[in-house]
Amino acid sequence: MSDLTLIISFYNRIDYLKLVFAGLEIQTFKNFEVIIADDGSDENVIKELNYLISKSSFQVKHIWQEDKGFRKNRILNRAIVESQTDYLVFIDGDCVPHSEFLREHYFNREDKVCLTGRRVNLSKKITDLLNEEKIKNKFLEKNQLLILFDSIFGNTTDFEKGIYLKSHLLRKLINKKSRGILGCNFSIHKEDILSVNGFDERYEAPSIGEDTDLQFRLELNGIKIKSLNNIAIQYHLYHKLQERRPENLRLFEEVKKTGRFFTPFGIIKE
Repeated sequence: MSDLTLIISFYNRIDYLKLVFAGLEIQTFKNFEVIIADDGSDENVIKELNYLISKSSFQVKHIWQEDKGFRKNRILNRAIVESQTDYLVFIDGDCVPHSEFLREHYFNREDKVCLTGRRVNLSKKITDLLNEEKIKNKFLEKNQLLILFDSIFGNTTDFEKGIYLKSHLLRKLINKKSRGILGCNFSIHKEDILSVNGFDERYEAPSIGEDTDLQFRLELNGIKIKSLNNIAIQYHLYHKLQERRPENLRLFEEVKKTGRFFTPFGIIKE
């Protein structure tokens, strides 16, 4: 049996998922299963995905729902239920993991604690340089100067979040400051996310629903958020930002007013 489940939210960008899979092939931590939480990808994309799964060295399960707009939280809840392990790591299908990513999430796990890492936001220029072979050869980890120069003279942002710290002292110093959950980079015990009934499925637009709302309810239930900045690292592949719609903010204000950690709109419907 695997030690952890990696849940990858996905929609149509098979070119980016191939790079994510290349990053998973070189993980130092090997005992994991993958669930692709697919929010309605096209039929031709699924054919490519099935081929990608067939040649991967790790166990992969693909779950899909019909494309009815942005319903990421709904498919993530299904993935939680389908998972076969006690520890869950969540990423997006456009975030390439550092080779130590899964190891750091797994070996830093604690009871009643949700871990959250950070990501480097790569420019289009750097993203366009990448292919599966380069990822497997640790191009992003070995070419820090290139990424630094692009962060100064180009469009890469958050370069400093890609500096992998090995020193326990530096790790403690960097992570004294509390940080919020990042929906594309966090991990949690399955029983802890089930205790708040998973994600609130009413959020049907990007942002807030997959992280801010979840954090609010986890903390209400006594689960702490712990930062893995410069420890659990990812590289976010460039794409145009999706529209942030105001209804998510209005919905979150309602959630805060109720003060309930167990959402009635999650895995179990009340």
